[in-house]
Amino acid sequence: MTLHSIPMHMQRRTLLKLLGAAGIGGLYPAFAHAQAAEPRRGGTLKIALLGLDTSDPHRHSGSIAVQQVYAETLTSIADDGTVKPFLAERFELSADGRRYTFVLRKGIRFHNGRALTAQDVKANFERVRDKVKGGWLSGAMKQVSSLTVAGADTLQVELQEAYAPFLNLLSELWIIAPESPGWDDTIRQPIGTGPFTFGKWQPDVRFHAPAFDNYWQPGLPYLQAVEFDLRGDRDNSLSLRSGDLHVAYVGNDKLDALRNENIGVQHLKDTAWYFLSFNNRKPGKLMQDARVRQAIALSLDKRVYMDFVLKGALTSDQPMRPDTFYWDRALEARDPYAKPDLARARQLLREAGVDPAGHTLKLVSWQNDYAQVAVQMVRELGFRIDHQSLDDIGAQRALALYDWDLAPFHSGPRADVYLRYARLLSDGPSPMLWGGIQDKELDARIAAAVSAPNAQQARDGYLQAWQHVMDRLYTVGIGHAADAIGVAPSVRGYATGYTWSQNRVDGGLARTWLAA
Repeated sequence: MTLHSIPMHMQRRTLLKLLGAAGIGGLYPAFAHAQAAEPRRGGTLKIALLGLDTSDPHRHSGSIAVQQVYAETLTSIADDGTVKPFLAERFELSADGRRYTFVLRKGIRFHNGRALTAQDVKANFERVRDKVKGGWLSGAMKQVSSLTVAGADTLQVELQEAYAPFLNLLSELWIIAPESPGWDDTIRQPIGTGPFTFGKWQPDVRFHAPAFDNYWQPGLPYLQAVEFDLRGDRDNSLSLRSGDLHVAYVGNDKLDALRNENIGVQHLKDTAWYFLSFNNRKPGKLMQDARVRQAIALSLDKRVYMDFVLKGALTSDQPMRPDTFYWDRALEARDPYAKPDLARARQLLREAGVDPAGHTLKLVSWQNDYAQVAVQMVRELGFRIDHQSLDDIGAQRALALYDWDLAPFHSGPRADVYLRYARLLSDGPSPMLWGGIQDKELDARIAAAVSAPNAQQARDGYLQAWQHVMDRLYTVGIGHAADAIGVAPSVRGYATGYTWSQNRVDGGLARTWLAA
């Protein structure tokens, strides 16, 4: 393991031992990267991945595939899942795991030409901690007790207690110039440091990002601009084949056709997790009966479901990918809904006095084909289904009303295991996909995992939290599959990362170019 990378499951004590043995006091060196010879400059790359739900990077609700091109972070999740310095040249961690010292790189400028300083970074920490409620980093920022500028390029962050996910979570704390319009409320025109600038944004339509000529990484970017198609969940394979898109998220059922037309296919290096959630915030009388939830869970054939998503994809109830550190084989073996059992499901409905033919279940989903699989499986029990298939923003709005029953969704790769669990918290960010759970006991279990003094205890804590979710049947885990990205033959230098990030420490759109 290199000294400038920290595995996502590595906790404070193990990390400190490694740093002490190296005799470098916890300092991390700068990164280096290589680029293919003779890249061609210019051109506009057209890309369709996730949406852009807000112009304020601190207030996003989960759409994280666009912000990185114009706003950057102190740390970055590398292709192998480790955390590395990014805007920070290096960082050090105190012996008790409570104080972090970040030293910024030289020569970084905001898009308005002003140099980045430690005071700017401090202002971003304070804004997210004090003004953003229920955001992705709200839990982490509650841990920040003090922020000290120790020099023009040095910031010290003091935490109330050791907080294992901190460095990983900072890979989603985008640093924006405090003079950005809307800073005191909702940022309308973010001024970042990325390889591209915040250009013209048409919500749910497109986002145009011109190149930043004074980007801090010499010679980058190669492209003149990047244009994101934000029109939601569509069949992007058609646009790839016609040449209207260069890079795009595509369904796994389209991959063979794309390959046949010489369109490259890449997968994210971590998996997305597929699940079916119940409305836990405002469940109707029918769905308050545990037997009805159990019957619906037993109607799901997880193997068939995941094979529809991607042949040979992994089935699992747990939010972390099988055979990784935070997954547990024994817990998986105790999943009472691992295999479908329609006979038992119908018996449970009879015991509950429920005639499914007399009930219509409201199901909200994205415009993804796998949602139809969920619909058909639940319909096998005899329920009528009112299916609302919506784009990303529309689905979030519908879910936030909590007037639905079922929600089949998937959640892409995250920078840390904590972000899989954060949305299960009572005050978690955008909790709608998991039915808006309100459970103080679950909150306490997740908090215990986060503050655990070592990796094994953190793992035990997260698994106990997930057992709690299973016992109360808040959501049904179905499986894991890596999301696929289609790449046109003219694209050079593009490679997917561990997460959806399109600008990171070791790759992304800054290094991408278009062949003639």
